[in-house]
Amino acid sequence: MSVLVAKPAPDFTAQAVMPDNSFADLTLSSYQGKYVVLFFYPLDFTFVCPSELIAFDHRLEEFKKRNVEVIGVSIDSHFSHLAWKNTAINNGGIGNVQYPLVADISKEITNAYDLNTGPGIALRGSFLIDRDGVVQHQVVNNLPLGRNIDEMLRMVDALQFTEEHGEVCPAGWKQGEAGMKGSTEGVAEYLAEHAETL
Repeated sequence: MSVLVAKPAPDFTAQAVMPDNSFADLTLSSYQGKYVVLFFYPLDFTFVCPSELIAFDHRLEEFKKRNVEVIGVSIDSHFSHLAWKNTAINNGGIGNVQYPLVADISKEITNAYDLNTGPGIALRGSFLIDRDGVVQHQVVNNLPLGRNIDEMLRMVDALQFTEEHGEVCPAGWKQGEAGMKGSTEGVAEYLAEHAETL
């Protein structure tokens, strides 16, 4: 499996269902200047997937407050994505989620992010891409394991904290907590105050 952290996110242009349910070509590099959470899921109309897509949608305003665009990708067609959006949540659908869903029928995007499984569907990969188009965080789950969307929000906060303050974020850091100077003195100072609560 490729580690894309610290590398430019592989660019792509593909058909997507947009928040207003129109079809449009989406180009990842057109989002430069904003943060992007790009996530892959196995298939429309499956089991764990709707819980994740709905969870992303429920937190969309929190992502937007942080200047983050959320984009979902699977190997289904844009027609399938739209049908899933038009399926009621209590019937296993996702409702009218308000972020783009990219169609990767060719599997080119899935392959570029090295998420293709033996059956030819994507693992649950999530990538946090900074404003320069560089991957800063990635996590990949196997098919049965749903991801924690709040953890991605925490990682966004950590990235933005380090960019703003020039400090690093210790284990379990949350917004509003102390950072650490990236030096021998900084770690000693931090641990003297916080080691017991780690």
